[in-house]
Amino acid sequence: MTWLTIVFGYWIILSLYGFTLMGLDKRRAQRRARRIPERRLFLVAAIGGAAGTWYGMKLWRHKTKHQSFTVGIPFLVAVHILLLLVVTGLWVRGAAA
Repeated sequence: MTWLTIVFGYWIILSLYGFTLMGLDKRRAQRRARRIPERRLFLVAAIGGAAGTWYGMKLWRHKTKHQSFTVGIPFLVAVHILLLLVVTGLWVRGAAA
């Protein structure tokens, strides 16, 4: 297993986890059950799950009225894309070409 596989696997797993948390929190909100703290949703997004969290926001229309989410999550997605480009070396190779 290469380090690149590990990096993308980590990113995919956390994105799936963020996606799942958004769906679960939406369901809990509808049932007035105990909610997932916003801090946890942001933490998962910040450490690599922003893409899944953002997709979950859009799919379930959850947290879309919270400016911290509508601005913060897409910002984290952009940061993660840049980090993935740097880590994989595509950024450097693209600039050198």
